[in-house]
Amino acid sequence: MSSAKEIVENTIKENTIAVFSKSWCPYCKSAKTMLTKDYPDAEIKIYEYASSCGKCPTRSDASLLGATYRLDEMEEGDQIQAYLAEKTGQRTVPNIFVNKQHVGGNDAIQALNKKGELSQLIKSNHLTTMVQAESDIKVEFDAKGMPFRRLGPSGLRVPVFSFGGWLTLGQSVKGDPCKEIIKTAFENGINMFDTAEAYNKGECEKELGRVFKELGFRRTDLVITTKLFWGTRPGPNASGLSRKHIIEGTQESLARLQVDYVDVMFAHRCDVNVPMEEIVRAFNYVIDKGWAFYWGTSEWTAQQIEEAFHIANKLGLQGPIAEQCQHHMFHRERPEAEYAPIYKKYHVGTTVFSALAGGLLTGKYNDGIPEGSRYDIEKDFFANTIKALKEPAGQEKIRKVRELTKFAKEELDTTPATLALAWIARNPNTSTVILGATKPEQLLENLKALQVIPKLTPEILKKIEKILDNKPEPAPTYGRPPLDLFGRL
Repeated sequence: MSSAKEIVENTIKENTIAVFSKSWCPYCKSAKTMLTKDYPDAEIKIYEYASSCGKCPTRSDASLLGATYRLDEMEEGDQIQAYLAEKTGQRTVPNIFVNKQHVGGNDAIQALNKKGELSQLIKSNHLTTMVQAESDIKVEFDAKGMPFRRLGPSGLRVPVFSFGGWLTLGQSVKGDPCKEIIKTAFENGINMFDTAEAYNKGECEKELGRVFKELGFRRTDLVITTKLFWGTRPGPNASGLSRKHIIEGTQESLARLQVDYVDVMFAHRCDVNVPMEEIVRAFNYVIDKGWAFYWGTSEWTAQQIEEAFHIANKLGLQGPIAEQCQHHMFHRERPEAEYAPIYKKYHVGTTVFSALAGGLLTGKYNDGIPEGSRYDIEKDFFANTIKALKEPAGQEKIRKVRELTKFAKEELDTTPATLALAWIARNPNTSTVILGATKPEQLLENLKALQVIPKLTPEILKKIEKILDNKPEPAPTYGRPPLDLFGRL
């Protein structure tokens, strides 16, 4: 027979909500009714026991006052009540734990529920389970010919094209339209979805979490990535990369996404006000807790990435496996030149965003800003970009897009958008290209880039470089002759 301690500890450990209650107590009955009614999906364990009125509370009070007695001489109910009093430092009826945290008795649980805080407490401590019930799975993933690559040096496989919710999901796209886009992506081989805590203050994460559940995706079929840095609200520790925000921000992101873990947690920017060792240790703590499998960086300098690896290697910890960076035909210096030593030394892969330069490379802005376009909908966010397009350098970019549009049609029978996406995907350091879309048709059009990638022969790439005329200069060799191309460079 299990001891009172074993009963309590095992019940708390194995269930989202653990309720230790008396079968005859009206307070216990009230709490149990509320919990089972309002949280039917939670793993609730109600351990009921009978005990003579007055005997158990007396023993509990005695425990708190430091009285000594032998637990093995008590009835089971008395033993449990006494052990709970010792463990929690208070006598409550009933004793309720939510994800191993003692929250009090009936009054405490009812008050939390009334304020809406109980639901958040449950979700923030991962109400969902790692293993889904088969009855919850409504659709099986089919790659539909989508090529997959390793994400950096890891064994994690990601689709060449993934989907991200920046500026769309939970913002310009909500509800059923959001579901249709995600469904279309999944049905066409995209199983990687990227978001961030800062995307519309967490609303993007909420939309993704809701849609994943409603569509019935198998969690193990998905690669979910999110990012931490800016937070969702003001406060001295509500943003940045302190250990505090990395851990608390992770828990809040998981709650919004309604998952137990993400596949990759990115540092959305580098926090120059936090020691790098603290950052590396905190992300490894998140990994050790099972809240993420890997971590990565986003828009870090090569020097910052190098420092992270230096510390990780020194401490025997995991370094970042990927860098989420902006990379397109007009933004090449950092991803192609600055990161070159990082690719070679650590085999980091990129998860590219803004491969279409905010839509500029689609050709839609060749003759102004059309109504309903991203620059029109998000005109405040892109104010500086719009202003720059009117300047000589911006006009030169538009001239090149016009030339690329003609080239794409005549040489490859495609659009400038699919050409630009295929060009980024063709880069060997690109692990995945993150697509954005406001409607399913737009996503399907962008996926035509898969057919263009094989057509980008060395000869075609040379012609593209001639139009762009902005390839980063290689590191200087100061007159040294080149090495044999067939040897190890």
